[in-house]
Amino acid sequence: MDLTVAATPAYFGTMALEAELLRRRAEQHGPSAADYERRDTIASLAMGVGSLLAPLVLPKLLKPITPGKGKYGKALVATALGAVAVTTIADLVARREEAKTESGAESRAQGRRRARLARQVASAAGVASVVAGGVAITTTLASRTTTDRMWNHRIMPDLGTGPIALAAAVLGWDFIYYWNHRFMHTSRYMWAIHVVHHSSERYNLSTALRQPVADAVGTFVPYSLLALLGFHPQLIASARGINLLYQYWFHTDMIRTLGPFEEVFNTPSHHRVHHGSNPQYLDRNHGSILIVWDRLFGTFEREDEPVVYGLTKNIKTFDPARIATHEHADMLRDVARSSTWRERLSYVVRGPGWAYRRQAERAALESAVAA
Repeated sequence: MDLTVAATPAYFGTMALEAELLRRRAEQHGPSAADYERRDTIASLAMGVGSLLAPLVLPKLLKPITPGKGKYGKALVATALGAVAVTTIADLVARREEAKTESGAESRAQGRRRARLARQVASAAGVASVVAGGVAITTTLASRTTTDRMWNHRIMPDLGTGPIALAAAVLGWDFIYYWNHRFMHTSRYMWAIHVVHHSSERYNLSTALRQPVADAVGTFVPYSLLALLGFHPQLIASARGINLLYQYWFHTDMIRTLGPFEEVFNTPSHHRVHHGSNPQYLDRNHGSILIVWDRLFGTFEREDEPVVYGLTKNIKTFDPARIATHEHADMLRDVARSSTWRERLSYVVRGPGWAYRRQAERAALESAVAA
């Protein structure tokens, strides 16, 4: 049984208790960003349900187009390569026509018309390249790194299912989780998946359930590497459940600090920092159970100034569909507006901070030209 699903009654019970305690606190000290807000809570619960349904639905939808596995896998790869070729040619044509227009080699109106058409072709084909290529890469990686496949090709003997092996599996999962979580904050196509969890401007136990639905189109360090090292698939599933359950309780403002416990383990205080949009808190405290990884690899930040929750650019919506897709849509819009492969790929693989700065620069330039 999936431990995270089995704990559902506990989720609702603890959320009800927290909501009542926060209500009483608000009566005495005033409202805070930790208080429950009906629309926000409903959105978080809806995303939680979506995160449970997505792993059941998306793999079935993607299986037919998975390269090397599905019936249409080759067609997907051909589409990606074809779109890359069309985009590249359209870029060359657009630059050539723009150069001719600049030099006065032909009429400005005719040259601009041809360049504009070429840019439109490059825009559409560039988006198709990124989508088709991305799906081809992510589905191939997922199909090649399943837990069963890794287990059948393990390089270490079976470690059994005892308590020591389970503890080691939990530690291994926690270590891999740290790097995956960190990667989700430093590469935009991964941030587009994870941003769902950070989209609320409130912070309470319901926020823990606001989970991504698009993991199937991400590239993660595979947890199945544990199977390759001799950890039984059953242990890996248990380690996953334990890690995710641990992450639930620290999405609260009711617990302030936990003394020496804070030095080793992730706590509400450390994770409040992680959800902060304050400049000093951005991309900090990525650990799951242990905060030790952040201390070791330079991403630790202690809670100091009051935390401002949400995104650096909040989306101001409670619509689950918008919450789930807004960053992907913005990313592809940026790709469509790009005129070189370097810029297109930068909008996809570089950090979200770079993309937002580039957007601001583009907007300033367009305003200057318009003026």
